[in-house]
This record gives sequence, structure tokens and C-alpha cells, in this order.
Amino acid sequence: MLSQPLNRRLVCAFAAALALGGCGKKKITVAPRGARRPGPSAPPPIVGQTETGVASWYGHPYDGRQAADGEIYDMETLVAAHRTLPFQTWVRVRNLSNGKTVDVRIIDRGPFVGGRIIDLSHAAAQQIGVIGPGVAQVELTIVSAPANPEPALFAVQVGAFRERANADRVERNMISAYGAARAVERAGNPSVFRVLAGRENSPEAAEMLAKRIREEQHVPEAFVVRLDP
Repeated sequence: MLSQPLNRRLVCAFAAALALGGCGKKKITVAPRGARRPGPSAPPPIVGQTETGVASWYGHPYDGRQAADGEIYDMETLVAAHRTLPFQTWVRVRNLSNGKTVDVRIIDRGPFVGGRIIDLSHAAAQQIGVIGPGVAQVELTIVSAPANPEPALFAVQVGAFRERANADRVERNMISAYGAARAVERAGNPSVFRVLAGRENSPEAAEMLAKRIREEQHVPEAFVVRLDP
């Protein structure tokens, strides 16, 4: 018969072997080297939050084309484009020069021109008197937000170019300086190639990058945009 101390040692060794065997069966997943882990979903916008800036409007040649959210853009419906708000956000737009308001649903991305905050459909622009002047100083107020907006990353638009070669050159410079960039074609007549730098998990982080780019690259028109899935 085995002595009690030796018996206890054998039982412990057997248990340890079982534990090691169990651990060996676990599948360990290792992220590829250099891969960026997806960040948390951007929080939904806050109802009542406001933003002030310049509104413009767009119609042809985009009327009848697919908007960024996948639906067909109809310029005679009350919709709009915004650079960072989630799709299906409803925004009240007030023309500060005449007090007129209109509620629009965000379905598209833009405007991709520095200094502007929203691109209205023809119908929305007509309702608040923006058609004639083309632009107007407005106040945006979020009146309804999607409960679960799709996850997104954020980048910084550093330029828009008619020539692809110019966009490619800036894209290479941004990759060298900030690690990530890409040129995105916006179809039109003619098409425009937008260069987007960075891939940040929040608008705040993207704004910090935009500030760096404005200061380091002397690009005062750099602004934050949303990268939709």
C-alpha cells in the first residue's frame, strides 16, 4: 500500500496533468500583427444638441443617385447630408437670416467643403430660403436620433482633387506622417478624389488629429468626417 504522503502527491500530479491537458485544448486567437482592434460604437447624438455654421444645398447631378446610406437620393424630399451624424438622425435647420425652419433626415455624407456643416436637399433649401443665395448661416438642432447607430470610425479630410495623381501624392504623404490615409472617389462631372487621413475611434480623437494636420501640414481646411461601415 502506498503511504499517505506519496498517495497525495500522485493525486495532485494527476490533477495537474488534467488541468494542463484541458488548457491545451483551448483555442487561442492572436490578432494579426499591426491590426487595429475595432473601437466601441460611437454614442448616439444627444437630442437638443445644437451646431451653428453654413448650410448649402445639392441637387443635380446627384438627384436619383445612391446616397451614402444606400437609398436613392430624391432632391424633392426633406433629407440632407452631414459629415459626422449617424444616418436616420433628424435635424431641425433654422435659417438665422429669416427664422424659417425645416426638419430633415440625414441620409448622406457631406458637404465636403471647408466651413460648411450641412448639405440640404432642394426641397429643404427651398423651404427655408436657401435656393437663391445658395448658402445661409443656420443653426442645427437634433430632434431625433437613432437608438443604435452603426459603428463607425472617423478620419480627417485633408483635400479634394480633380486629378487622381495629386490625390495619390497627398495620400502617400499622409500615410508617411500619420500612418493611415486613403483616397476616395466622389462620382460627379467631373469626379473628385477626397483624401482622408487617420482612422480614429471617436470624433474627439479625429478632431485632435485634424488640429495636428492643420498645424503641421498647414492645411487650414482639414475637417473631421465619419467613415461608415
